[in-house]
Amino acid sequence: MYHSVLADARLYAFLHRIDCDLAAAARRMGCPDCGGCLHSARYPRKPRGARVALGDDYGFRLSFCCAEAGCRHRVTPPSVRFLGRKLYLGGVVVAAAAMQHGTTPWRLEKLHDLFGVSPETLERWRVFWRETFVASRTWQAARGLFDTPVDVDALPLSLLERFPGDAQARLVATLRLLAPLTTRSAAHLALAEGHA
Repeated sequence: MYHSVLADARLYAFLHRIDCDLAAAARRMGCPDCGGCLHSARYPRKPRGARVALGDDYGFRLSFCCAEAGCRHRVTPPSVRFLGRKLYLGGVVVAAAAMQHGTTPWRLEKLHDLFGVSPETLERWRVFWRETFVASRTWQAARGLFDTPVDVDALPLSLLERFPGDAQARLVATLRLLAPLTTRSAAHLALAEGHA
């Protein structure tokens, strides 16, 4: 189901619009150190795993740098396209890890065929979901928001299943929940918006 969602170019365009909105909000807040104006300082990324042609903008992570002399503080807003420093797109990390649940040799081969993900990379993602993610502040704050507890042994599939809507809506909701994990600047942005 999620492999067909990731084959839809409209999903990537929608995620890019969300990232642009997150970036605009971060820019409006200004520099967290001095309050100065933020200038664009996007940097290149080579996103992996897309099954469709992505626009040129997908080759860049949106980011800013303070314009004040002597400050130059970098602010990188949260992203729903990129999951931190992971090379693969966030949607691929979530969907492929969810599709991996109940790993079989056939499933590993299928994930490699679909996204170019090696078994070793899938194992690192499994460790991320079971250890890194569940220990994160983001998860500690979010886990109590669900009426039914999320089965951590079945992450991220169990998380996707907690959101309403079709597969695309669930994937986007999960990526929104993960967005604070994508940057160190997120704590400042959440405090400034009163969400921390």
